[in-house]
Amino acid sequence: MVEKVITLENVSLIDFLGPDNQNIRQLAAAFPGSKIISRGNEIKIQGQTPVISRINDILSALLEHYHQYGQITDKTVSQYLSSADEDQQDRLLEASPDVILFGAKGGVIKAKTANQQRLVDAVMRHDLVFALGPAGTGKTYISVALAVRALKNKEVKKIIISRPVVEAGESLGFLPGDLKDKIDPYLRPIYDALEDMLPPEKFKFYMENKTIEIAPLAYMRGRTLNNAFVLLDEAQNTTPSQLKMFLTRMGPTAKVMVNGDRSQIDLPTKQKSGLIQALDILKDVNGIGFVEMSSEDVVRHRLVKSIVMAYDKYDVAAQHEQANSINRPIREAQPYRRPNNPGSAASDPGRHPDARREDDGTQELPVNQEQQL
Repeated sequence: MVEKVITLENVSLIDFLGPDNQNIRQLAAAFPGSKIISRGNEIKIQGQTPVISRINDILSALLEHYHQYGQITDKTVSQYLSSADEDQQDRLLEASPDVILFGAKGGVIKAKTANQQRLVDAVMRHDLVFALGPAGTGKTYISVALAVRALKNKEVKKIIISRPVVEAGESLGFLPGDLKDKIDPYLRPIYDALEDMLPPEKFKFYMENKTIEIAPLAYMRGRTLNNAFVLLDEAQNTTPSQLKMFLTRMGPTAKVMVNGDRSQIDLPTKQKSGLIQALDILKDVNGIGFVEMSSEDVVRHRLVKSIVMAYDKYDVAAQHEQANSINRPIREAQPYRRPNNPGSAASDPGRHPDARREDDGTQELPVNQEQQL
């Protein structure tokens, strides 16, 4: 364990340390593996060398703040602690290129499968990327992490995330509240991912000043999305005209991702998916990345992987059955033969269920009531 002593000069201890040394206690709580002791105008730090270096940097920044503004509050300490965490994360990111981002609680966010890494690499190489795969493969989460990283690295000035507002097989009726309250349930997965990656105060700030914009797909019409990381999620539920409209919003300095799952199309039965059409139209266009994920990339509960595989197996069997029924030879119609059992319905063609009675002119025609009046 290493020890370092910092001497405070030309500093009002009550203004710098806070009442009952609350500022120093707050700083010590952020580094539980070390000790910070304040005695008179000296602050003694004990701990491992890297930790002591971080604490020293924070105290130096707090001293500069004090000499400029004359006082340190607990809010000031929190801000400098947060800033120090971000600087530390940046250093770790530089040392660990496979890490995409550090979450709001310090967790590491990185690709967990080979195809997720392919997705990360594709976004680095292409300005437009299609990510396809079943539920639970991390398409949305990895995409949002890449967007937050691009914003943090100042590669873009804003993040725009959109989804088509399509009900998943059930009618929700008239939801209460204003427009935001009505569409937020459809966009909830996006909010959940962002809340995992950004501190609450920063997330709120980004939302209020439109640095992060989450909106239904209909709001994209007529816009030019420039200098932004743009993500379209659940693209399998777009119509061909909607997806064409979205793709043509792309500005010259935009980074665009389109995520979708072919197996979860919630559009009306006769409505073609814009994603399926776009994959056929754009497959040979240079400069577009395509990443296909499978059940092997599922990172949710282990049962999700089994569920996806079971549904895939069922879909393949259903397709084979449909193909066999189309190719099955049609049995020729057999002529009606009168059996030898007299008196049966089958022995008399007139009593056969499919037989038609011939009109001998004796049948009464329906009477037109209007002609009788």
